Amino acid sequence: MRAVITAATGMAAQELNVQVISNNIANLRTTGYKKQRAAFQDLIYDHVRRVGAQASDQGTILPVGVDLGGGVKTVGTPRLMGQGTLLPTGNELDIAIRGEGFFKIQVPDGTYAYTRDGSFMMDAQGRIVNAQGNPVQPTVTVPNNSSGLTINAQGQVSVLLPGSTTPTTVGQIGLTRFINKAGLKPIGDNLFQDTPASGAPQDGIANTDGFGDMQQSNLEQSNVEVVTEISDLIAAQRAYEMNAKVVSAADQMLQATSQMFR
Repeated sequence: MRAVITAATGMAAQELNVQVISNNIANLRTTGYKKQRAAFQDLIYDHVRRVGAQASDQGTILPVGVDLGGGVKTVGTPRLMGQGTLLPTGNELDIAIRGEGFFKIQVPDGTYAYTRDGSFMMDAQGRIVNAQGNPVQPTVTVPNNSSGLTINAQGQVSVLLPGSTTPTTVGQIGLTRFINKAGLKPIGDNLFQDTPASGAPQDGIANTDGFGDMQQSNLEQSNVEVVTEISDLIAAQRAYEMNAKVVSAADQMLQATSQMFR
């Protein structure tokens, strides 16, 4: 019976929907996390009677047709790149981006990845690195005898050297943006890679040419909204239950039909 197969596609779609929602909720406290949503489309139709077809020898036209849908399919899990709330941390190496842009990170294989997670640290060489020890680009090295590290809105890193009362600039943290941010590929560890869908990376300086600015001693929180996710979860659960009811009803109808021929 066609209804069983159609309802089964609906159950599979809502199962995936719940998986996406659960990942959003799991990353509620993940720095710089961008939530996803499941996107669906209806499947191809079986046109039993085509609308607009000739209905008689007199040339009358069918005003409506008989179109039987095949169910639903998943077309993507787009990532929503809206700004997250900035949370003050008091840590001088924490940086939040307010506006457009990603931090550029050099990964061990020599390629680059991109992140909104600005919870940086310093390695044994004095380089500013992410939680995995990968250096922020361009590489910034802080002298080991310096103090008073500051990072301004444009990403310039300045310190006070011994015997000096004037800040010395030791590096510049850059930003990178993409034409289609949703086309970035997530690879874990709060990192993304560029893809043909995202467009080529465009490097620049914070607070110039449309790039966002940097906020020292702040971190961007996840943009997941708890109330919205719980509401979506309840709706997905109810949709799954209704599709399961359809399967059960279709099964009962098949049993009734079978008994008629006994």
